[in-house]
Amino acid sequence: MSAADRNADVISAARRRFLAGERIEMGTLAEQLELNRVTVYRSVGSREQLLVEVMWSLAEDTLNAERDQVAETGGERLVRILTNFVIAVISNPGMMRFASHEGELAMRLLTRTDAGFHPRLVRWVRDLMVEEFATGLLELPAEPDDYAYALVRVLESYISIDLITGEPPDPGRAERVLRMLLVR
Repeated sequence: MSAADRNADVISAARRRFLAGERIEMGTLAEQLELNRVTVYRSVGSREQLLVEVMWSLAEDTLNAERDQVAETGGERLVRILTNFVIAVISNPGMMRFASHEGELAMRLLTRTDAGFHPRLVRWVRDLMVEEFATGLLELPAEPDDYAYALVRVLESYISIDLITGEPPDPGRAERVLRMLLVR
């Protein structure tokens, strides 16, 4: 088995566990895949790196599916895609389990630049904004990188509002703020 295949197998097995609301443990994955623990670590790095890869693969799949399904254009397109993403994240059983059992780790992995998830999300949102801007249907009142960063911080705030303030997540609140920022 090639290193790339082994890496894909580990991430796939971890995704299944995450989606089932189960804790991702390197030893359990190694046993399940009949691999040595050291091999699993060499393949995907630390548990935190694996969690980021799992969460990004799920986020990217969700975002791409929303981009393909949403028919609106311009700012309304971004509002719809990003609101649907918030809904998908806060209703995902794996994410709910991860946030409730390991909230501080979840926040750190999802929001810190050095963890790797956050910059990918900013880049994805930026690319979508530039795509809509190119059609002439979206105004960008700031540099695309800065605007995308701000939008992602809004998403992060409303996705993890229960960890920050104790309030239950409400995608409608996120939608209202996104609409203020994107629809003129």
